[in-house]
Amino acid sequence: MFGFKLSAKQRSRYEDLLRTIAYMGPALIVSVAYIDPGNFASDIASGAGTGYELLWVVWLAGLFAMLLQYLSGKLGIVTGKSLPEMVRASLVKRSYVIPYWLAAEAASAAVDLAEFLGTVIALNLLFRIPYLEASFIAVFDVFLLIYLSKWGFRKVEQFFLAFVSIIGLGYLYETFLVRPDASQVVHYSFIPLINSTVIVFAISIIGATVMPHVLYLHSDLSRKKMHSDSVEEKRRTLRYHLTDTVVFLTAASFVNAAILIVASGAFYSRGLTFVQTINQAYETLVPLFGAGAGYVFIAALLASGISSSTTGTLAGQCVMEGLLGRHVNPWKRRLVTRVINVFPTTVAILLGLSPFFILFYSQVILSLMIPLPMIPLIYYTSKKKFMGEFRSSVPIIAAALAVATVIIAFNIYYLATL
Repeated sequence: MFGFKLSAKQRSRYEDLLRTIAYMGPALIVSVAYIDPGNFASDIASGAGTGYELLWVVWLAGLFAMLLQYLSGKLGIVTGKSLPEMVRASLVKRSYVIPYWLAAEAASAAVDLAEFLGTVIALNLLFRIPYLEASFIAVFDVFLLIYLSKWGFRKVEQFFLAFVSIIGLGYLYETFLVRPDASQVVHYSFIPLINSTVIVFAISIIGATVMPHVLYLHSDLSRKKMHSDSVEEKRRTLRYHLTDTVVFLTAASFVNAAILIVASGAFYSRGLTFVQTINQAYETLVPLFGAGAGYVFIAALLASGISSSTTGTLAGQCVMEGLLGRHVNPWKRRLVTRVINVFPTTVAILLGLSPFFILFYSQVILSLMIPLPMIPLIYYTSKKKFMGEFRSSVPIIAAALAVATVIIAFNIYYLATL
């Protein structure tokens, strides 16, 4: 119609682009976990308390997550099994599987608690609903997942894209308002600084970024994108998977960095280091930058809590089905875990503890639990008996081992400073 034709090479590239776009989705769902309420808590506390000094940790954690999530998706594509299924096959005995499952569920519970508290805090700030009442209202986000699941998984992916866009655009707007010191941003993006004073902030950032539950989930989501078991199909799908992972986890890293940068520029640079909670951040942002800044901040937090809770449900379902071999109705699991989360939240509120306190330290716990999925993931993807010709190359294995070493070293250093 327009008087031109595509060459065979151009047509091939165009078709490959369309297939890449059609594949995209697994890393999008996973990326939500990297910009959940736990990240808000960790990045705000770190930025307000230490300025831009830990920005390098945000970028480093993002790279760590990108590599590990790529390996997780690769495992699913090549083996046709999820990471929990691989672990169950290796442990064999139920007496070994059950303790591992309980530990994986504990990590999932810590994640779900953080997401739940993020929604509670957002409801409190947006509608002035008391924490106790907000905690009961937040239980019913399960019905959103029920509604979306009726329309198919692609609808779920579109839901995630919408919420990730809200979070990203919200922080782009906040960054524009704050106008951070660009030279400081560049400097601390590349100059590492760590000591006993800031280690808890660094650990919290890592725990909020390299999330144990999505290391399980990515393998399950990616394998469902396979249409055959042929070598050519695996090679092609791995290319799409790499693009998917790099695009969406890079975007998540920029959002994480933006949260810390906004906290640094808005609070630390003005001497407002007392701002250590989401509530204080909101209450301080409004007088400084207007009501619009506050509403955008809370909208991003609420979008983060709702979307990441859905990712948590999918991950919990993957872990239970993979390790126990039992099908779980996702909305029933969601309702049960939400009801369970009401109890510690209610007790904390009645004792006068801030929900933010629980939210922040839940991320520290998550960092300590990263090795649980990380070690078997690196092992499986490096072995020919599991991956065949697709086993990780020597440089990738070395990089993965370096990531594991750094994360474990951070955890040991933190425990030694307690």
